[in-house]
Amino acid sequence: MTISEQLSQELGQKLQYVENVIALIDEGNTIPFIARYRKELHGAMDDTTLRALETRLNYLRNLAERREEVKRSIDSQGKLTQALSDAIDSAATVAEVEDLYRPYKQKRRTRASVARERGLEPLAAAIFAQEGADPYVLAQGYIDPEKGVGSVEDALQGASDIIAEDLSDDAKIRKDLRALVNRRGYLQSKADDPETDTVFRLYYDFAQPISRLLDHQILAICRGEKEGVLKVAVVLPGNEGAALVCRAALKPTARVCPVVRAAAEDAYQRLIFPSICRQVRADLADRAYTGAIANFALNLRPLLMQPPVKGFVTMGLDPGYRNGCKVAVVDPTGKVLDTAVVYPTFSEKKKQGSIDTLRAMMRRHGVRHIAIGNGTASRETEAMTVELLRSFPEASYAIVNEAGASVYSASPLAAEEFPGYDVNLRSAVSIARRLQDPLAELVKIDPKAIGVGQYQHDCPQKELDAALGAVVEDCVNAVGVDVNTASRSLLQQVSGLNATTAKNIVAYREEHGAFTSRSQLKKVPKLGPKAFRQCAGFLRVPESRELLDNTGVHPESYDAAKALLSLFGLEKTGDLADLPAKLADYGPEKAAEGCGAGALTLTDIAKELAKPGRDPREDLPAPVLRKDVLEMKDLKPGMVLSGTVRNVIDFGVFVDIGVHQDGLVHISQVASRRVRHPSEVVQVGDVVKVVVLEVDEKCRRIGLSMKQAPKG
Repeated sequence: MTISEQLSQELGQKLQYVENVIALIDEGNTIPFIARYRKELHGAMDDTTLRALETRLNYLRNLAERREEVKRSIDSQGKLTQALSDAIDSAATVAEVEDLYRPYKQKRRTRASVARERGLEPLAAAIFAQEGADPYVLAQGYIDPEKGVGSVEDALQGASDIIAEDLSDDAKIRKDLRALVNRRGYLQSKADDPETDTVFRLYYDFAQPISRLLDHQILAICRGEKEGVLKVAVVLPGNEGAALVCRAALKPTARVCPVVRAAAEDAYQRLIFPSICRQVRADLADRAYTGAIANFALNLRPLLMQPPVKGFVTMGLDPGYRNGCKVAVVDPTGKVLDTAVVYPTFSEKKKQGSIDTLRAMMRRHGVRHIAIGNGTASRETEAMTVELLRSFPEASYAIVNEAGASVYSASPLAAEEFPGYDVNLRSAVSIARRLQDPLAELVKIDPKAIGVGQYQHDCPQKELDAALGAVVEDCVNAVGVDVNTASRSLLQQVSGLNATTAKNIVAYREEHGAFTSRSQLKKVPKLGPKAFRQCAGFLRVPESRELLDNTGVHPESYDAAKALLSLFGLEKTGDLADLPAKLADYGPEKAAEGCGAGALTLTDIAKELAKPGRDPREDLPAPVLRKDVLEMKDLKPGMVLSGTVRNVIDFGVFVDIGVHQDGLVHISQVASRRVRHPSEVVQVGDVVKVVVLEVDEKCRRIGLSMKQAPKG
């Protein structure tokens, strides 16, 4: 089976579509470009499916390459048989290939290698043949004090060591034992010091079948072990493991050879089981890390795609105690208008002085929205804001997740963007802009610093960066970018662009003024034809006289778009809202015959022309804008509240209900039906109705339920 055929089978996609996607990837096309502008070639697969195909393609290609490397290595030793070659070719994973290669790898010096140096390999083979000969009699002929074999016992020990190592290298034994451990084994954790209380107390005396372990349990145990709090072991009850190895080693028709049995038991205890335990632990960790990365990516997407609150002057408040509350006012485009530092937490007098300062700033600049960071002193800052807004009934505020704001404010990018501002004031600017356009601001921050995952710092960073980078890229390209206002950070996430070409675009518009057409991008240094083809459809030019330049229609399809308009007599009218319906009635396939584009592409063109410059985020729930404040002491069991989902993890959902302590909806309280993961029901940014179940002010814990909330 070819790689294309295997991918087609695994993904449930037509072979021709898979082959087309592979060809497009090999030509250097990006996933967003393929997903949006090559739909006829892949049958309208979404970007998630295309990413999965690309990831699996890379794995299978690496697997094929490793197979060939292993076969070449074994062949160079003169030991490659047709049966072994076939077994390597049929190995489905890299781990299976490595198990087959294990007997032929160059090993460090072991007890078995020492025994081989002493000439005991023939003795081991004769004993393992189990043909009825007495091992003690066979061993007599191998006594040689000069080689370090001074007695029959020395010879038998060396032969046993060789047999044990050969058994430990047997791929079938390892595969069967690994399956047994995964099926019947337990992961066990104990406290290193049971008297010390830590966040890992739940795992101080923990045992769970490996087959039933949840990802968050694996991650917690791994973290606890890494921090020296837990001692962890894989346990296989009974004697099944040793019995499995003995069955493989002993001939069923022969009288049991005690030397072979002892060697098999030694192989199991000393070599095979410890190795399998390490593999099982590594596989569990890989599974959990893969799940954690996928969960992080799942949460990051809706966070980046939060609807912007555009068109208003916005004030950003970065709360704090000792260093005060940092304030920044930005205009509707994000340009800084004013900054200040106030101290609302020092005293009532200072609080009133802070309100007076902010009131003057709001009147001076016409502030309509206030964004408050959810960090230290956020509750006190919110209380001050509620008092402030009594003078501004038309204004409102929102709590903004400030994760990563401090990382950005101290970065070289922030220093370049705001060279004259203090680090703390940069954070206030970032918080204000996060309300205005979350995507444009969050792309400036390392996705790992945004904090909508679990145990992300323990995950393999290369894989995490790749997964999160793909989400950022997909979101930016799904929304589109205004080439005349976008920051360098936003531009470099556009398909086909990189840090250099993004910087050159910014430099070009600063030197020559705003772009007036997409074709003008071809004049940007180092932005060649290939890069232009990849990026052009995702860059918007509102200032262009060509309507299509402010849509997601790719320049290569302009002729098709104009032919479509001509088909319905709409070349000179600006009312295109009914175009998708007209195309559907006429038939996309029929229209495609005369427009020079595929039916799927024409359907997309019609949607774009119906709403030029449309932002897809407008269809999502708007952020919650508040005018009053709720404190934890106000909460009572049974209260029904609305809140915003802040994080979705394996065991539940964290919801911001406006008290600066996110409540937890346990997975059992997410829905009336059983769900495998909370992401089946909600995603980050969703506005949900919840019922308060319990409030623990001392421990700062709030228990919530979604399934018990009244419907409607």
